[in-house]
Amino acid sequence: MIREKGLGERLSVNSTSDLAAPRGVLPLEIDSLVKHFGPVIAVDGISLELRSGECLGLLGPNGAGKSTLIRAIVGRVIPDAGRVAIFGSAAGSASARAALGWVPQDLALYPRLSATENLRSFGSYYGLTGKKLEEAVAWCLDWAALQDRAGELTRNLSGGMKRRLNMAAGLIHQPRLVLMDEPTVGVDPQSRNRIFEMIEALRAQGMTIIYTTHYMEEAERLCDRIAIVDHGRIIALDTKEALVHSAFGSRSQVLARFEGPRERISEWVAERGGRLVDGTAEFTVKHPTEIAGLLDGANAAGLELVDLSLRRPNLESVFLHLTGRELRD
Repeated sequence: MIREKGLGERLSVNSTSDLAAPRGVLPLEIDSLVKHFGPVIAVDGISLELRSGECLGLLGPNGAGKSTLIRAIVGRVIPDAGRVAIFGSAAGSASARAALGWVPQDLALYPRLSATENLRSFGSYYGLTGKKLEEAVAWCLDWAALQDRAGELTRNLSGGMKRRLNMAAGLIHQPRLVLMDEPTVGVDPQSRNRIFEMIEALRAQGMTIIYTTHYMEEAERLCDRIAIVDHGRIIALDTKEALVHSAFGSRSQVLARFEGPRERISEWVAERGGRLVDGTAEFTVKHPTEIAGLLDGANAAGLELVDLSLRRPNLESVFLHLTGRELRD
């Protein structure tokens, strides 16, 4: 085991090549996955491949099937059809569990144990003993910047520290693929930035990551590709830039707020090919000169302009365009 001082050099593996999949074997392969819960189709024929060393963002509104997909990957849900393979092994098998690390959204820690005791417990679950266990615990404390709180009872740690410990517990066995499910939920901005640094350190060492989040800016910052799930299917999969270009081309977004009866505003926005989101009218234009026509039309409809802005579409724009819903809905 190697331990270095720099945050970006702390991953305790023999070499970065240990994180790579054997030649021709992908970290994750999902083929035509289907899962029903009674009459409800939670996952409807999803196929997906994850490349070695890639960080894939998995986004979807509530009820889209994302949680069921995650549970299928970690072996907690048995599909009705299709397959999930982790480095060529069936999800839920012993070899798949050894290769996969899971950081669940809910804290999975023992509050009456110290940080060190928690890590030793989780390490022992994965079969680590003796020197290997102690070295793994030391790396986890170092990576999560919890060395000075190693003996503190977990229940006494701050929310951000608990989140970092939760992440470390999911990586104690040094997996080659890690699934991080909402790792920054409920933390303050400073703690979120620290978690970003931890994830970027893993990425620098070649870790393959599946990342779910309700914060669009996190996906834009951390992920190589984005998969958008809705109604049990992957409706878009590509880089952020490619998704934006596919949805909007070279068009820009006009965001406008009007005063007037909401029903009248909604009706007029729909007539002009836009959409109303949280009281803001959204249109796309090819040239800024088109804005004048929108404003003339609003004035003729008796709507009073309150605010107006022009911006290039982003990942959130794509998500709204494809699903019709906010990511947090």
